[in-house]
Amino acid sequence: MPLLLTLKARGQTVAPPNGFCNRPLSIDLCGITPDRMTTLSLDGILRLPIAADGQACELGELFSATGAATDGQMECSGDFSAVHHVGAGMAWGEISVKGDVGRHAGAAMSGGTLTAAGNAGDWLAAEMTGGTVRIAGHAGDNAAAALPGSNHGLGGGMVLIEGNAGCLAGTRMRRGLLVIGGSCGPGTILEMRAGTAIVAGAIGAHAGLHMQRGTLISLLTKPNLPPTFKRGARWSPPFMPLLASRLQRGGYCPAGHSLHSLLSGDWQQWHGDTLSGGRGEIFHR
Repeated sequence: MPLLLTLKARGQTVAPPNGFCNRPLSIDLCGITPDRMTTLSLDGILRLPIAADGQACELGELFSATGAATDGQMECSGDFSAVHHVGAGMAWGEISVKGDVGRHAGAAMSGGTLTAAGNAGDWLAAEMTGGTVRIAGHAGDNAAAALPGSNHGLGGGMVLIEGNAGCLAGTRMRRGLLVIGGSCGPGTILEMRAGTAIVAGAIGAHAGLHMQRGTLISLLTKPNLPPTFKRGARWSPPFMPLLASRLQRGGYCPAGHSLHSLLSGDWQQWHGDTLSGGRGEIFHR
């Protein structure tokens, strides 16, 4: 039986020692991952340290728990929109969130699977190096991006966002696969080092600005490219069918479209950013 972690309703939290008579505005679950709890009893899990509104407290003060994490599975129930760092640093296991999830979900993951049935906050999968993150709704800014002051964003694994994403998605990506099923804001794959990003909807301004290497594929529209990109060939890249198969294995199923039909046929290629070496590429129909 997986570990079921339920956020207590308002008024159910205990007052001592931190006086949480109502639910805190921000809860940080950094370090609460199934791979780190497999040997703990339920009482030991409830005593794990977390933070709420910047104050140290125990997990059991704000959450109830049933089951065990021995099988590496954790289910999250309740309104997790203000619960941050869910799955951050996970090396293996599976976390399922039934609704929304806060910022930094899946940050620095190196393995395992994180799924959310709702939306995700900012910094989703920031600096993730392995594993899979699937979001059924929308994501905020800086999805799969580098944290402030860091040179590397997404470094491996797969991030699937079925809805829209905010600005600066995929900033400084260096490996991995980012898929956005809707539209995304300005600055997509800013300063990209390597990796692959796929966007099904509209792409905001300045896509690929200062990218060094890597690939951006715009499935349905032509992005507004910076003037420092050069037009390349119109051709059918042989890696597209392989990419379709990988996406299919990863569970990406765009509504009303076949992956192989979306990625087949001729594409217009652009090379850039010429100010950063010009070894990146952007494809569109």
